[in-house]
Amino acid sequence: MTDTTTAAKTVAPLQQKRRLLNSYITTGRFDEFVEQVFWMTENRESSYVCFANVHMLVEAYQDPGFNKILNEADVASPDGGPLSKLMKLKYGHSQDRVPGMDLMPRLIEEAAARGKSVFFYGSTDDVLEAVVATAKAKHPTIKVAGHYSPPFRKLTDAEDQSIVDMINDSGADLVFVALGCPKQERWMAEHKGRVKACMLGVGQAYMTYAGLEKRLPKWARDWSLEWTYRLYQEPKRLWKRYLVTNSTFVYLTLKDALWSKDKHSKATAVTVG
Repeated sequence: MTDTTTAAKTVAPLQQKRRLLNSYITTGRFDEFVEQVFWMTENRESSYVCFANVHMLVEAYQDPGFNKILNEADVASPDGGPLSKLMKLKYGHSQDRVPGMDLMPRLIEEAAARGKSVFFYGSTDDVLEAVVATAKAKHPTIKVAGHYSPPFRKLTDAEDQSIVDMINDSGADLVFVALGCPKQERWMAEHKGRVKACMLGVGQAYMTYAGLEKRLPKWARDWSLEWTYRLYQEPKRLWKRYLVTNSTFVYLTLKDALWSKDKHSKATAVTVG
């Protein structure tokens, strides 16, 4: 385990984002993403982390408002394999893939070791109970500040404030959010400055963490084939998304490659921290 004083460093472990299409994605090693999250719990009252894949990048390209949310994230992790590979092709350096499905278990493990507390928000009561049970079984010392499944409808202002108060009163350091993309990203952006914790939009990570869904073997994940497994699981709901989104991503990537040759193309990197 990493020394618990590491997160208290005054300099953020992650310092740079690189442009992919219209969005800026955080660069660094997997372990640096772990340290960055705990650094934020010590140094920022409120923050949020997005896990960017092909779907999110295309969504952001097509929706300027959503792109603003992604670009203003404290961390935009390269969740999808294509993003890590594109980073290598575009900028010439290797980039670890940092999926929510891998980072969430590591963060829970580290939270138990560092005495940090976690809160699980979103999904259903049954899934949340399975997630909490798994976390406690794997890490008996983990501090679970709470969990809550919100109604599947628009919340009233009073309901929303009640949820914010509940999370803040729990003293949670990390808030895992599973509402689906782009709903969870919008929720985190809307609640930055209100929820006093580091929020992480982990999507389907609850299901795999609790063993309610299987993941492909690592070799298949390394070949960026996870989308095919999800398509196999939910063909009626996802076939159009993947057909259109993946094709659009390839087209936009080729278009961006040609545009980037122009010396007047937009900046490719920003410093963060």
